Amino acid sequence: MRNLVVFMHISLDGFTARVDGAMNWIKVSNEMFEYANARTQAADTALYGRKTFEMMDAYWPTAGDKSNASKHDIEHSTWYNKTLKYVVSETAEQQNTDKIKFIGGDIKAQVLNLKKQDGGEIIMFGSPGLARFLMKEGLIDEFWLFVNPIVLGAGIPLFPNTEIKLRLEKSNAFPDGVIGLHYLKE
Repeated sequence: MRNLVVFMHISLDGFTARVDGAMNWIKVSNEMFEYANARTQAADTALYGRKTFEMMDAYWPTAGDKSNASKHDIEHSTWYNKTLKYVVSETAEQQNTDKIKFIGGDIKAQVLNLKKQDGGEIIMFGSPGLARFLMKEGLIDEFWLFVNPIVLGAGIPLFPNTEIKLRLEKSNAFPDGVIGLHYLKE
């Protein structure tokens, strides 16, 4: 069975965004991109909530083609364009393509089916509402959390009101104060 892996930036107090959805507090660095890119390459499938997908799809398909594209833009754009993407949505236009599939209805059953298919890891960037649902259902196998050195006090939480036991696999401190934490579900 394939692992479902969540990549998420969070504040020290566990929020993924401000109350209004703003994420301008997130710190990113070339070191972090290298760290995350090594792991992203193990995934051949991505899972997104509709809002996160719309944000990602507005940028990544052509990010690597721009004259000022960074190494990260080129690498992640290449990965994004070759990766099969599943979008969980009840409201998005249901226009499947060869690389984008929309799913709705019984999300738990569909994600379980996806995990049973052959392939590499399934990676999920962002999508905190979907992440909370999948955590409650016990479907997330790994967490890659980038804890930013800020306390927001309020916002969109990552974790549901559900106990989840985790085992720390690896931690990495970045020069900008962000701590990368890799946890496996016990």
